[in-house]
Amino acid sequence: MIDSHAHLDMKQFDADRDQVIDRAVSVDVGHIITVGIDIISSQNAVKLTTRYPSIFATIGIHPHNADNANKNDLEQIALLAQQDKIIAIGEIGLDFFRNRSARQNQIKVFTQQLAVAISLDLPVVIHDREAHTETVNILSSFKQNELRGVIHCFSGDYELAKTFIDMGYYISIPGTITYNNASQTQDVVRRIPLNRLLLETDAPFLAPTPYRGKRNEPSYIIYTAQKIAKLREISFEEVSYQTSKNVCKLFNLSFTE
Repeated sequence: MIDSHAHLDMKQFDADRDQVIDRAVSVDVGHIITVGIDIISSQNAVKLTTRYPSIFATIGIHPHNADNANKNDLEQIALLAQQDKIIAIGEIGLDFFRNRSARQNQIKVFTQQLAVAISLDLPVVIHDREAHTETVNILSSFKQNELRGVIHCFSGDYELAKTFIDMGYYISIPGTITYNNASQTQDVVRRIPLNRLLLETDAPFLAPTPYRGKRNEPSYIIYTAQKIAKLREISFEEVSYQTSKNVCKLFNLSFTE
């Protein structure tokens, strides 16, 4: 399996990061993609890729941090993105739920980073929370096939998922799929093509049942895979294999061969 989205640079892992990665390996999570959310986080993500063979990274400025982003930050993102094992621009996008940055600044920084991704021919990792219409409109404003990527921690309904898939994006599902109140996401998982689906933990956030409310970690992705297998009435092995294959196709990787 591959955890397509975690935040291993965060302080929640400072005390036992090695053990967290060892536990992931012990349940056949062979690779983890750690995701930057600002310049410092992105720099730390790069460092993790050099320390751990199993880790790849994405780098970007999260919408929460858009108010503080400047031209130099965007130049730094473009430079960091050219280093080894950096496979995407992200986590970028819009968050109109928390609104920790002004909406106009979120839109500006999001659009600028999409342009960086195009210039470097890299996929994007999209954060979309309570900003579905705006996210679709911004991504649609680019030429067809200019952008490719994944909608991280998908929170919309089937029609929205289908819209993104028709635009060429993948849909990533976190541990929330295991929650009793996740009927909308469960409907999405049942209905979208398996070849457009990714697994993620978003660790240290969104721990699945039976660890809900506790720190999440990449090894817990097995609970997400098990739930998806049950919802789709297919084997755990098929979910694991196909979602890992999808990660490799999107991010131009070959380590599942």
